[in-house]
Amino acid sequence: MTEAAPKTSSVDATLRALLADVLGLGEARAAALTEDSGLFGELPEFDSMAVATVLTEMEDRLGILIDDDEIDGEIFESYGNLLAFSQRKVTG
Repeated sequence: MTEAAPKTSSVDATLRALLADVLGLGEARAAALTEDSGLFGELPEFDSMAVATVLTEMEDRLGILIDDDEIDGEIFESYGNLLAFSQRKVTG
């Protein structure tokens, strides 16, 4: 169980950096995201074009593969949902 914590915090840090970069949020706004923070439909920067870029960057930065059938709107409803999805993919 001790190995999951560093990987989990690493996924969180990577995801926040990714959103800061891709959406142009800046480090402060990305750091302020909570599990309940809304993403798609809540952040003006997170539009349908950004979704594809975020997914591509997630694959590159987290070293994962995301199949089209794994993606649904719920993943992008909140930061917590996106983080949980990312952590599941990284830990297998």
